Amino acid sequence: MGAIVGAFATSHVVMDPKGAQTQAAQVIDGFKRIAAAVARAQPDLLLYITSDHMVNLGYRLQPTFALGCADSYTPLGDMDIPRLPIAGAGQFADALLRHLDTAGFDLARAESLDPDHGVALPLRVINPGGRIPVAPLLININRDPPPSPARCYALGLAIGEYIRSAACKQRVAVIGAGGLSHWIAIPGMGRVNEVFDRQVIDLLVTGRGSEIATWSAQHILQQAGNGGLEIMCWLAMAGTVARSSGQTLYYEPIPSWFTGMGAVAMDVAAA
Repeated sequence: MGAIVGAFATSHVVMDPKGAQTQAAQVIDGFKRIAAAVARAQPDLLLYITSDHMVNLGYRLQPTFALGCADSYTPLGDMDIPRLPIAGAGQFADALLRHLDTAGFDLARAESLDPDHGVALPLRVINPGGRIPVAPLLININRDPPPSPARCYALGLAIGEYIRSAACKQRVAVIGAGGLSHWIAIPGMGRVNEVFDRQVIDLLVTGRGSEIATWSAQHILQQAGNGGLEIMCWLAMAGTVARSSGQTLYYEPIPSWFTGMGAVAMDVAAA
């Protein structure tokens, strides 16, 4: 039987700290706190749930969900991220994809991916050297229509059931990455909705992620912008440890970065 030994959510960008040095330090400290918790948990692999910035999931084919099933990944190299290989968790990903198929989720199978900053940037701190194998799960928030919060939460529930089943033998740390509120290349760019961001964080750390699952994607789009749809990744993570509470690692609204930044850690002992 497998186990979820860690569950976290974090924003996945770091920009120029000029003018926001104290806030930027909180962001980096949040990454380091997740890294320390992951090191203590000693997982066999990381299931990393995030969005894709139109690098791997483009305009021609737009699956709702895609799971990387490779044994190694080389980052795209955007944002000056070194193109150093990251170990993949291909065998786990293959088994998870097959289980999800029987559970009613048709995930696209990715035999190769070029992870952009959404994956590679936080993992530079959380998984230095790419030593812990990673299974990247992409939620296509750029698709029109995007997946619903209910569908993303249900996906997390199905993933959690698989990891805790007799079919899975691995210790898994789950990370949901992206968000929080930000409007990218559309009217409102630079706006941060701190009230909405704090509401999302509060619902997650008090074990009420299922309430977010009742929202519509349109509601999130209106309140948090097109980039705010990345909280779907946080929601999928929460589904894997449904009803567990947690703690806020930090929250910082940073308009100069065009986004609200935050991170949470869930209590997996109660999962």
